[in-house]
Amino acid sequence: MSIHKEVKRITTHILQAMKQSGEKISMLTAYDYSMATVLDDAGLDVLLVGDSASNVMAGHETTLPITLDQMIYHAQGVVRGATRAFVVVDLPFGSYQGNSKEALSSAIRIMKESGAHGVKLEGGTEVVDSISRIITAGIPVMGHLGLTPQSIYKFGTYTVRAKGEEEAEKLKLDAKALQDAGCFAIVLEKIPAALAKEVSESLHIPVIGIGAGPHCDGQVLVVNDMIGLTKGFKPRFLRQYINLYDGILDAAKAYIKDVKANDFPNEKEQY
Repeated sequence: MSIHKEVKRITTHILQAMKQSGEKISMLTAYDYSMATVLDDAGLDVLLVGDSASNVMAGHETTLPITLDQMIYHAQGVVRGATRAFVVVDLPFGSYQGNSKEALSSAIRIMKESGAHGVKLEGGTEVVDSISRIITAGIPVMGHLGLTPQSIYKFGTYTVRAKGEEEAEKLKLDAKALQDAGCFAIVLEKIPAALAKEVSESLHIPVIGIGAGPHCDGQVLVVNDMIGLTKGFKPRFLRQYINLYDGILDAAKAYIKDVKANDFPNEKEQY
């Protein structure tokens, strides 16, 4: 029997127990109440209110423009829709880098105003001060290494990270530093599967992969990509479980046709 079936609410403690027992952790992004309700009913362990909302909800090219206020707005809806899943919220670009005091106040605002259960932030040793300060205030922190989309202009590309030995070594050191700082879990994005396996096995906290192979303790995808709402985005690591783009397109076209032909509403659809 899986651990998470018996619990009313997933906690950091339960995620830790899942890693120890070898039960994989399922995680998807969510940005609004309706989607959170569906995903929570499906039995997702973790819902991530990702700064990817900047891309899929607001249409920005990168995750950089989204604000703390906007992240809180998205998180509020998700928390209202999730009765069982653990809800973690991304600290957006500019709300924590280089200033641990600001990082703490950003995290406190998210927790107080949204009711979420933890925060996620990108980076290794350079953000450890911020992580420690947030955790000292009693707020759970999830780390994020590998491809860190908030650093896109530094990388210059969304290609796989840590292929070279130097970057791989830094990632391993960073992962250990995040664990030592008190992170309850780490996301590894777009790194070689063998490196992700090594990191997952070397840490006692759960490691969640996205484009990081099958050896992580769990997996995460952007829900809009997974359900085929995102037009033309099909990276290698993405498995699309349904094509909602075409489904909604066809439904909208059928609706237009019925309206134009005065077929909608019919006799049963009026008062």
